[in-house]
Amino acid sequence: MFENLTVFQTASAMARHAGQSQALISQNVANADTPGYVGKQMPPFAELYKPSETGGSQRATREGHLHGSTSNQEMAPIDMRGSDNLNQNSVTLEAELLKAAEAKSHHDRALAIYKSSLDVLRVAGRTK
Repeated sequence: MFENLTVFQTASAMARHAGQSQALISQNVANADTPGYVGKQMPPFAELYKPSETGGSQRATREGHLHGSTSNQEMAPIDMRGSDNLNQNSVTLEAELLKAAEAKSHHDRALAIYKSSLDVLRVAGRTK
């Protein structure tokens, strides 16, 4: 029943996005000394879940849904080309450290939203 609430779905998607970001960051750090390696990063969460181009904010979760679009729900990593360093790759450890801290912050925020929403449901359930 409660798994269909939008706030829980959004919090889950935020946590999943942060986890995927952390995985790509760790892969980038592991390959920081690999010549020619092109680092990857996740697009920002807000870009993936912004309202559709048609003006509405409806999104389809399945192909059979009416008036929704599944196109902006892709969480594919993007290449980080253009910033070369001494190893002739696109990874800098300082930038990856900052991205890791940001991803942790996003994950913590998703968990806080989830916990707060559960607390609201518990309080609402007691007032009946």
